[in-house]
Amino acid sequence: MNCQFTIKHEDCLSQIENGQDIKDEIKSELEDQTGNFDPKYETIAASEETKLEVDQSDGSLAGMYSHNQCSQTGDEVLSYKLFYCSFCNKSFVQKSSIIRHLRLHNKEKSFKCSLCNKSFTQKSSLRIHLRIHSNERPFICFLCKKSFKCKYDLNKHTRLHVNQKPFKCSICSKSFVQKSNLNSHFRLHSNEKPFICSFCNKSFAHNYYLKTHLLLHNNEKSFKCSLCNKLFFQKTYLRRHLRSHSNEKPYKCLVCSKSFAQKCHLNTHIHLHNNEKLFNCYICNKSFVQKSNLNRHLHMHINKELLKCTVCNLSFAHNKFRTHLCVHSNV
Repeated sequence: MNCQFTIKHEDCLSQIENGQDIKDEIKSELEDQTGNFDPKYETIAASEETKLEVDQSDGSLAGMYSHNQCSQTGDEVLSYKLFYCSFCNKSFVQKSSIIRHLRLHNKEKSFKCSLCNKSFTQKSSLRIHLRIHSNERPFICFLCKKSFKCKYDLNKHTRLHVNQKPFKCSICSKSFVQKSNLNSHFRLHSNEKPFICSFCNKSFAHNYYLKTHLLLHNNEKSFKCSLCNKLFFQKTYLRRHLRSHSNEKPYKCLVCSKSFAQKCHLNTHIHLHNNEKLFNCYICNKSFVQKSNLNRHLHMHINKELLKCTVCNLSFAHNKFRTHLCVHSNV
């Protein structure tokens, strides 16, 4: 489905000779598509249409312009087509853009990697994927010279340097560098665990944790340390372990320059700077920086609760109750 609007010009012929003027006019009109059209432009039924494709070296606008003569007034008018998606009504300026968008609805993956046969909906996605095989990293951070396979990853990395966190939680106001991190954080508030193990039905908040859990079922330890022969379920665990041999600490705090071997340790350290206490006790609402501290605190509550022996009616703390039962069983 496509749609077109027309723009009335005082001097259409002179503007046709200057493609840049046409583009500026169309851009101006596109920017005002909220329903508040400028009165000097009007939509007119056109006849005797002559197609004109405007050359655009910068690629900022691509589409078919129509040079028409109004059947009512004889004025010259210029029209420009917008392409609408019949599934979601999203509009596009470029025909190529709507074709690319429609593949998402159809789940059509036309672009296939010749090395591993993985398929993609967009040619740009395939191009980024091929850099995994070639290890090409054309996008370089101007601050630390670290390189990346795609511009998205570079932008994400740059936010770490400037401490920019544009994605904010509407519940607790915590901010994140990435939208995916915000989505993961939301699951803490909702206790949503959409990833379920097909073996034991245990559920997880993140797909990453499910994949790690599945390795336990398979008892598969494929990654071996070349220095001490220790085996690991995941390559990330092996990489983390190798730092214990090399004493490498790649994760650096931007506030005090302290370095850490693991990212989770850096995150915990940052909470101390921000005085963030994310882990709350559900019994007394006391807050903690680390989950391990919360777990230790919960044991204090549990040990305060007394368990009553059904044999002698005496009561004991959790940690002493099992020892007492041995007296009755003569063990």
